Amino acid sequence: MTLSLEDLSERQRAILALAREAGRVGVEDLAGRFDVSPQTIRKDLNLLCEHRLLARLHGGATLASGVENLGYAARRALAHEAKRRIAARCAALIPDGSSLFINIGTTTEEVAHALTGHRNLLVVTNNIHVVTILLPCTGVEVVVAGGPVRRADGGITGEATLDLVAQFKLDFAVVGASALDEDGSLLDFDYREVRVSRAILGNARHPILVADAGKFERSAPVRIGHVSQLHCVVTDRPPPARFAEACRQAGTRLEIAGPGEIAGEERDETIISETETP
Repeated sequence: MTLSLEDLSERQRAILALAREAGRVGVEDLAGRFDVSPQTIRKDLNLLCEHRLLARLHGGATLASGVENLGYAARRALAHEAKRRIAARCAALIPDGSSLFINIGTTTEEVAHALTGHRNLLVVTNNIHVVTILLPCTGVEVVVAGGPVRRADGGITGEATLDLVAQFKLDFAVVGASALDEDGSLLDFDYREVRVSRAILGNARHPILVADAGKFERSAPVRIGHVSQLHCVVTDRPPPARFAEACRQAGTRLEIAGPGEIAGEERDETIISETETP
């Protein structure tokens, strides 16, 4: 039987609204907010997850996904501190004087923020927010792809975007994904966006995936590619064993951005090497 909003308690409706706003909710935070026990909140979450309104995560729940992505505002709020750490680690891998693609995504936008202190960069992007972040930086030349702009998130996709990407062969690519499978597959929701991501991966010497660990707990229907196409994966927590093994077998470097890493830390000026993951 499908559960309607009228069947939910006032607290359960409020929990669902919070999840839609922030992307995820935590048991302890909800218990404090509603002045009830964690056990009561877990029962609420179990009910919402049982009817596929939410999906359980460790310590809480997120909006159920599988065929439709979260809204842009929710994605920006989700795991924001983890994304900042990932961005700082990624930026440290990109030396001054480099050329790079930055594609659509809230984590890739954090990388753009972390690159604002770099010098002599050429950045090609199909993300309007990345343009806004980097345009004031005198040390960064920005090239923006043409094509229709999605109002939902400022992403640019289409044939004109593919044509622009095909004109470049750049040092790096910074790409995101909506979900990661333990077999090493990179997944997303929009096949048009995926076409651009594939083109970017194929036209960069050192493709870097930036993705928080929550992406291992989500699913999406469209395959971007596989970790074997990457030179590096930057995430905030150790990934599932199968994913780590897929990286090891492919010779793809795995970088874990732990707590305490923020944008502005001293950067490593060495270009990524094709060393095997420890």
